[in-house]
Amino acid sequence: MPKRLLRRAFVLGAGLAGALTSAANAGEYNLTVDPVIVDTGTFKRTGIGYNGATPGPVLRFTEGEDVTINVVNNLDETTSIHWHGLILPFDQDGVPGISYPGIPPGETFTYRFPIVQNGTYWFHSHSGFQEPDGAYGSIVIEPKKREPFQYDKEYVVQLTDAHPHRGNRIMRNLKMMPDYYNRQQRTLFDFLKDAREKGVDTALADRAAWGDMRMMPTDIEDLQGFTPLINGKSTEQNWTGLFKPGERVRLRFINSSAMAYFDVRIPGLKMTVVQADGNNVLPVPVDEFRIAVAETYDVLVQPKEDQAYAIFAESMGRTASVRATLATSEGMVADAPELRKPSLLTMADMGMAHEGMDHGSMSMGGMSHTMPDGRAMQGMNHGAMNQGQTNHGTGQMSDTHKMPDGSSMKGMSHAGTDHSGGGGMPTMKHDGTAMAQEGHTMPDGSIMKGTSHGGMNHGAQGMMAEADSFYAPGSGLTPSAANGGKFLSYDDLRAQKPLYEYREATREVELRLTGNMERYIWSINGIKFADADPIRLKYGERVRFKFVNETMMTHPMHLHGMWSILDTGKGKWNPIKHVVSVAPGTTVFMETEVDAPGQWAFHCHLSYHADSGMFRKVVVEGGPKDKSAATTTNMKTGG
Repeated sequence: MPKRLLRRAFVLGAGLAGALTSAANAGEYNLTVDPVIVDTGTFKRTGIGYNGATPGPVLRFTEGEDVTINVVNNLDETTSIHWHGLILPFDQDGVPGISYPGIPPGETFTYRFPIVQNGTYWFHSHSGFQEPDGAYGSIVIEPKKREPFQYDKEYVVQLTDAHPHRGNRIMRNLKMMPDYYNRQQRTLFDFLKDAREKGVDTALADRAAWGDMRMMPTDIEDLQGFTPLINGKSTEQNWTGLFKPGERVRLRFINSSAMAYFDVRIPGLKMTVVQADGNNVLPVPVDEFRIAVAETYDVLVQPKEDQAYAIFAESMGRTASVRATLATSEGMVADAPELRKPSLLTMADMGMAHEGMDHGSMSMGGMSHTMPDGRAMQGMNHGAMNQGQTNHGTGQMSDTHKMPDGSSMKGMSHAGTDHSGGGGMPTMKHDGTAMAQEGHTMPDGSIMKGTSHGGMNHGAQGMMAEADSFYAPGSGLTPSAANGGKFLSYDDLRAQKPLYEYREATREVELRLTGNMERYIWSINGIKFADADPIRLKYGERVRFKFVNETMMTHPMHLHGMWSILDTGKGKWNPIKHVVSVAPGTTVFMETEVDAPGQWAFHCHLSYHADSGMFRKVVVEGGPKDKSAATTTNMKTGG
């Protein structure tokens, strides 16, 4: 970094950070975007922060106020700030190329928008890889009304995955060699172990299958070698939150990572989840939860002993962890648990689970399957496979199929199918798309509702498993809490108060999450953002999005400007989120009340996936004459 920029960063950090954090006037806030030094205790590098630091300040708003935020760009490049999860006019959303051009070097941009919600959120740059380089901060919005739970004190707990390489370098390395950062390569010793446990033939077949796909069962995380931080501090730096025994403490967890999912626990304390993505849910006591990139969870804990407790977060791939401390006095340090043994992906995790497929009229011999990297895997002859006996009363298969790694392809369901005729079913596509009848798929990818094929509802069918637990069907990504405790699932989330009047969706839009790991290209419906048309929605409609994950990675999908109503089968009590995590080989549904006119971003929140193509522009057409009213159209007062 040039000496001039370093000098500017240190001057801001030493002299201006405190002054700029406070409001100049009621409802007015000031931020600077600055070069900073990222110091994890194990490495130092240059980065980007706010008000001279990373993470940036905690911005505290009050529901109902109108805020003015002056942002000064002290970088030598264009920057931006996106207010993640906030409902606001599209031209204040902070996405260059969609909502505005960005903030040029040396210039000031003033954001103005109403605060129409409460809860825990965050802000970050939406320019290049500035966010992974440190440009993120947190937002706490106090409610107008009394909350349905009580606490004595609160702390923001902001997670991130600081890497010794800058974002641009990471992207170049991934493009050059997708497994560049995979430090868990399989070895000859692993093969010999598999051969002893499974037999030589099975071990060889497993290696051949993974080799054909040019992937590895350790590909749970794209990016390894990072140092996890809590509130900008590593385990050795030990961020500490103080409490008095018996106090109820609210912890506002935010995952601001570029790529890392974390499994979070506090050994010795039960956590009660009370908010998800800023919205109140009915309390859920848990021992552990997984937080996707860009999600937020608010939990309550009540430590009763005069001791130190570890806030422990380990990455989903078990390659790194961070410990912070809850304590009764400064200087206390809680013991950090050891990392648990990493899991391996199975063929079920790879989308090879055939739940939901109807084989009633299909010629299965010699069928080829499209793999996550876009190539075909030939010779899966289902005619020769032992499919077991069919119960024609329920249509369920009694047996499962075995894959080369020993995992099972379960749930080959024929429910609702008349097998007596032995055929008559419509043609099914094997690329993972929905089984809509020919001619009923719309140009924007939506599927006309009400199409009937002999009494079968194909709207929820496809090659992928239905995500009952919203985690992968195989062992590789399915979480299990420490010591057999309760692990939070999306199924556990129930809205404390409905945000919208419940109604049926007017149409469905299918979004297949696709990619080519060998070339490190990520896409939606097989098309990169640069080559894609916008998704066009009509103001006032309710759209049902169908995510079909055809890749080996878990994708946190984020729609800007409008709420995502996650379909967990609870009707009007379905939880309201701003990020929906979609595990490999699963299909997940969410609905959106289209109540915000303008242009919005819709993307995977894994930074290097979004940059390489898993991104869309959403255009909402129509709307009220007063566009500012769109933020509350059809919305009830909710938590």
